Amino acid sequence: MTDTADLLRPHAEQAFADELAALAAVDDRPRPPAWRLSPWAVVTYLLGGTLADGTVVSPKYVGPRRLVEVAVATLATDRALLLLGVPGTAKTWVSEHLAAAVSGRSTLVVQGTSGTGEDAIRYGWNYARLLAEGPTQAAVVPSPVMTAMREASIARVEELTRIPSDVQDALITILSEKSLPVPELGAEVQAAKGFNVIATANDRDRGVNELSSALRRRFNTVVLPLPGTAAEEVDIVTRRVAQLGRALELPPVPAAAEEIARVVTVFRELRSGRTEDGRTAVKTPSGTMSTAEAISVVTSGLALAAHFGDGVLRPADVAAGIVGAVVKDPSSDTVAWTEYLEAVVRERRDWADFYRACREVTA
Repeated sequence: MTDTADLLRPHAEQAFADELAALAAVDDRPRPPAWRLSPWAVVTYLLGGTLADGTVVSPKYVGPRRLVEVAVATLATDRALLLLGVPGTAKTWVSEHLAAAVSGRSTLVVQGTSGTGEDAIRYGWNYARLLAEGPTQAAVVPSPVMTAMREASIARVEELTRIPSDVQDALITILSEKSLPVPELGAEVQAAKGFNVIATANDRDRGVNELSSALRRRFNTVVLPLPGTAAEEVDIVTRRVAQLGRALELPPVPAAAEEIARVVTVFRELRSGRTEDGRTAVKTPSGTMSTAEAISVVTSGLALAAHFGDGVLRPADVAAGIVGAVVKDPSSDTVAWTEYLEAVVRERRDWADFYRACREVTA
């Protein structure tokens, strides 16, 4: 078995196995059928806390507690869960950790794209066996959803609205009847207690492949908001960069605190169209300026600092990443970014190095 220390990106149940085990050991509350933890323990795993035995559970998600409680309570019913939000609101991250805490397995995933076919949700065939033996149980290739139904686990469907509408609707019978017909065999797979589905969708994708009203009724929708305050967003970025940095053996995050706060400030101001003090309106670029992109900018900057600098994150290390995140459309975004640099960044005395670094890499 591979040591998780050798993995670039361990699954949630691998990376936080000790925390999950500690929670299970002290968790004496009622658990729904097939759940590894009680709903209370799942929420504690997501939001963090200190257990009775002194074990510290790190927060995986920073946001309103009630939203997480609603999401977990939904999974304990016969309703599926839809996590909705703009890009970078940790939908996939929350989905993975919910599945890990509930089922101990987060890897039963259908990745939604425009090319996702119905077999990714229902089942496929081993065509060599199908030709040799005809339609038999041994020739069936189960989808992650079918496997989750059999194993009483959580199945995850990422980017649901990117899946073609007729393929999306393959979920309707599964979610309403809790069964998956296999007409070629004259059989069906019935879901074991503990099965459920977590889907994610980007609410900027409306109009791509909108959910049918029949399918939407099968979900309880929880909208994940952007971080409410700059401090929350800095905390999220710092935690995720620290986790990624350890895996990549990059400089420690404390050395990056000042630049993380600066990156978050830039992203929040451009995202909202106004400076922190509310005095200056700024043009909003076409990109999402998400927390996930801020994490990427800082991580890339740390790599530059580690391999081409002195290991301390400086303005020059994050400048190119910020420009790349902001300028998605060269014609309009370059104008918005340049105006922001001149009207806002240039006027901040303690941002002089950052201003010069950004001007050097701005076309």
